[in-house]
Amino acid sequence: MVKNKNNRLKSTCKTKKAGFQTTSSKDLTLQEDPADNDTPASPSEPNITSKHQLGFPDRIYLLASVIFQNNYLEKPAAHRLVNYGKDRGLPLPELKDKEMQRSAYELAFSALKYQELLEDIMTDSCFYPTQPTRDDQMRLVAVMLYDFQDRKFLPRHCHRDEEIIQEVRDVESKLLRFKIKLAASLARYRIKHDLSSIECFLPESVKKKQERSISLPLYAWVNTLKSSLDKVQSMLRNAGFSQVESIGQLEGQSFCQDSHCGDMLVFPAQMKAQLSSTELLSDHKLIIQDKSYSLGPNAACSLLPEEGDVLMVGCFSGLTISHMASLITRTNKANNNSVSRVYVCVSDCTDVQKEELQLTVSTMGCKNVQLIQEVFQSLESGDKRLQKVRVILLIPRCSMSAVNNPVEFMLQENGDTCLLQDLSHGSIAQSKLESLVAQQRKDIDHALKFPTVLAIVYLTCSSYSEENVDTVNIALQQVKACSDKEGEPKQANFRLGPSPFISYDHGETKEEAGPFFVLEVSEHSNGCFLAVLNREPEPVIKEAPEEVIARANAKGILERIGSNHLTRKEHHGHTSKMKKAAHVRSSQSHLSARMQSKNLQTKESNSVVSCEHHDFKQSSQGKPKALRLQALKSTVSSSSYSKQESTTSSYSSKIGNSTFTKSITSLFNTTTSTTTAQRAACPPAPVTPIVRPRRAQQKVLKPVLLVLPPVDFPNSLPSQHSRTGFSPSLSYNRWRTPAQIISRGLSKDAMDKCRHMF
Repeated sequence: MVKNKNNRLKSTCKTKKAGFQTTSSKDLTLQEDPADNDTPASPSEPNITSKHQLGFPDRIYLLASVIFQNNYLEKPAAHRLVNYGKDRGLPLPELKDKEMQRSAYELAFSALKYQELLEDIMTDSCFYPTQPTRDDQMRLVAVMLYDFQDRKFLPRHCHRDEEIIQEVRDVESKLLRFKIKLAASLARYRIKHDLSSIECFLPESVKKKQERSISLPLYAWVNTLKSSLDKVQSMLRNAGFSQVESIGQLEGQSFCQDSHCGDMLVFPAQMKAQLSSTELLSDHKLIIQDKSYSLGPNAACSLLPEEGDVLMVGCFSGLTISHMASLITRTNKANNNSVSRVYVCVSDCTDVQKEELQLTVSTMGCKNVQLIQEVFQSLESGDKRLQKVRVILLIPRCSMSAVNNPVEFMLQENGDTCLLQDLSHGSIAQSKLESLVAQQRKDIDHALKFPTVLAIVYLTCSSYSEENVDTVNIALQQVKACSDKEGEPKQANFRLGPSPFISYDHGETKEEAGPFFVLEVSEHSNGCFLAVLNREPEPVIKEAPEEVIARANAKGILERIGSNHLTRKEHHGHTSKMKKAAHVRSSQSHLSARMQSKNLQTKESNSVVSCEHHDFKQSSQGKPKALRLQALKSTVSSSSYSKQESTTSSYSSKIGNSTFTKSITSLFNTTTSTTTAQRAACPPAPVTPIVRPRRAQQKVLKPVLLVLPPVDFPNSLPSQHSRTGFSPSLSYNRWRTPAQIISRGLSKDAMDKCRHMF
């Protein structure tokens, strides 16, 4: 009966596809059940390799099926071959083992990449229409079928202490019963599409990334909180590792220093087990992490001033936070500064992720990290915690389109697992891309509003210009537009700063480095995009001294220095000064007038003043004398008459001229009598307002004492001073008073005149 059953299967395959017997001998490896031992097995196919010969535990299959259900590509009803049920967004089963979780995601991601191929195999082999399987179990069939063909259709080896999930065991038994038909369907599909291996089924971009991910080097940064770069390199040499110059020379047990990050070492892909044997990984002295996420902390640390904090926003792991904290601590110790703090926004993280972040940070030895529970958009510039923040490291959620190994990348850096379906097909849906770009623009716009921030480091792992160059340029344009708009508060302008890294692949130098740093995706590293936005310094406005004084007077700072408008107090002081100056000038004019009219005192005192004589005084000939008499009258009638008399008497006593004193007294009497007679003889004239021109402010010149060197020097001058006529050692005028110096060689009359002047 068994032989007849096998013969019917072979004949059915021949009728469906001619030449299957020849193809199956090249492409399939089938292991029959123990009941079919009499049937010879087909030769092994060298192009299909198995990654997991023993299969996975039941828990991994179950978790992978839920991940597949939440991310599979749902086709229109007319083109739909297999129904997976209507449930989407299912909760993931708890799996604390990181390695098992990683295996489940990789299995689901592989099933998503080959979804169309798996569905064709299930329908062509009549497994889907004939087997009594519910639609909600087809997701489990898809992930187990991929693993089944990857193991060359060999049965799974189960451990005795393994957890048994009955649903997984039921689906596995169905696939084992249909393994011949499933293998035949796979062979027919490859013949139809001329595929040398199932990897040829993938799009070219996905296929190339998958090939690169196998040989991608290991990147690891040195945790300076636990050790130093020199010590780690010494330990590696003692463990048998040899240091080479570049990545291209990596082979066997070797390592090299990264060309961009000085604290990072690079190892061959297969050296993880050997690194674990050195205890560098277990002691947290060497941390394995992708290079793209290590560039951000290095760039932020290079832009941080001596005293300043860093704010981290976006999607990253505890390793990235620890790397930032270790770099800052090392820099502060080198400069003998206080340790700067690292603030981290964790509002987008789940409770489990927050616990993992806190555990990772404490395990790495970081003591300058503080988590912020608030959403970044709700943080204000006046937050007391952020007053010393000078640099913002912004790593937003992105499409991860420049990553070779997206599963491992998103698991390590808390990436968006909803992008698995898009990444499995090599392109991001337009709706998802627009949603990511909108969030990125909100984050960068809000980061530009902090007044204390001096620089912003923007980092993505995307190859789309919408997430990279376009987002940065639009943000800068919006800030400039808001600053130029009238009626709104001014915002600080930012500009693109030079890249802190050099693209050695393009032969650039530090001076030629452009504003953007782009790490191309290759077999040596994943790709990334990095931009630095620096705050522009405020322009220095040079004002003229008059403008500064006028602005200060307007605010009342300098008590109106240099202003033509005087305050009430200043006006009162200015009036007093003007009165004193006028009093001095009138006194001087009186004295000079008396000295000139000394010979005419008798005639003027005996003359009779009449109306004709008053008219004559109004003429041009008598005007100077009348003005002098009028000034003298005002001086006599003023309240300062006593002071003037005392000043005159003292002055007269000094010069020793009693006749001059008598003449002044007689002149006063004559003037008074003359004025009285004039008032009696002449009728009062109509009072008319006298319009006098406003005088310009006159400056009162103060006497200056000039001390001149003597002319008659001694003849015993030294020879070196004979030509100049001056010797600094002479003490000829050392103890002489100014009066003695000036009076030397002057006559008595000249001295009297000098006294009048001073």
